[in-house]
Amino acid sequence: MGPAHPGRGAQAVTPTVSVVVPTRDRPELLRAAVRAILDQDHPAPIEVVVVYDQSEPDGSLAALSRPERSVRVIRNERTPGLAGARNSGTLAADGELIAFCDDDDEWLPGKLAAQVAALAAAPEAEFVSCGIRVSYDGHTVDRVLDKDRVGLADLLRDRMTELHPSTFVIRAAALRDGFGLVDEEIPGSYAEDYEFLLRAARSAPLVNLRTPYVLVRWHKRSYFAQRWDTISEALQWLLKRYPEFAGQPAGEARVAGQIAFARAASGDRRGAVRWARHTLRRNPREPRAYLALAVAGRVVRADAVLRSLHRRGRGI
Repeated sequence: MGPAHPGRGAQAVTPTVSVVVPTRDRPELLRAAVRAILDQDHPAPIEVVVVYDQSEPDGSLAALSRPERSVRVIRNERTPGLAGARNSGTLAADGELIAFCDDDDEWLPGKLAAQVAALAAAPEAEFVSCGIRVSYDGHTVDRVLDKDRVGLADLLRDRMTELHPSTFVIRAAALRDGFGLVDEEIPGSYAEDYEFLLRAARSAPLVNLRTPYVLVRWHKRSYFAQRWDTISEALQWLLKRYPEFAGQPAGEARVAGQIAFARAASGDRRGAVRWARHTLRRNPREPRAYLALAVAGRVVRADAVLRSLHRRGRGI
């Protein structure tokens, strides 16, 4: 991509940006995502690296390229799944900043300019995120985190789903020589974004912008919509990987409650009850435990719970 171009000020240098877009069987949404990235106002080159994961690449996407806006198409040659796809794109990228965008999301105008400016204003920072606009079943809800900085303790207590992967902009040096790439050992790549956030926050507090700059689509075609066993396995892996959860009872209860709900949704009533009890021992007020018990007792269906939460821009 060549060197960074001078910015509008004589002392400013605007970094080049590479945007990694993993994709799998969503051609129409993918093109919308790519176009929204190419339309961003940024006075230096932007490259979009589209990474096809377990699906056949569409080389015609390169025709979307414009002056100082390039589109490259590659295959995920690493572990199948989101983690491997994001890492394939990151390692192939040339930009000084690396951004992620899912293939069913869209960046809104001003997103990249605001985040690049935020990193320039905080040279000690490695990572910047922003708010999201959640779209589900005809409903749209803005989710904006009421914080300018996010530390490890914050993330242990709360996943903060406003910190969505499609909002991430990261210094390339931090990925390659700092806190590292996305972890590919997580079962099914589920919660890889949360683990990535925890590791990034260990290195330096995350910068957050209180504006919804990304349209995030939640829909029934979600890759993880019904993979309850994978979800349960991945979250148990996460608790073992981060013993720091033991010092944050409410945070550990939140994850344990998610496991309980996943066990209930998969039909494992005994496992759901066991994890719900563990959840309530850590935090008797954790609502996910009660939802899990309701699903396990067939009082309510798991999909009905999720639909209700998603309409409010929430998840389990």
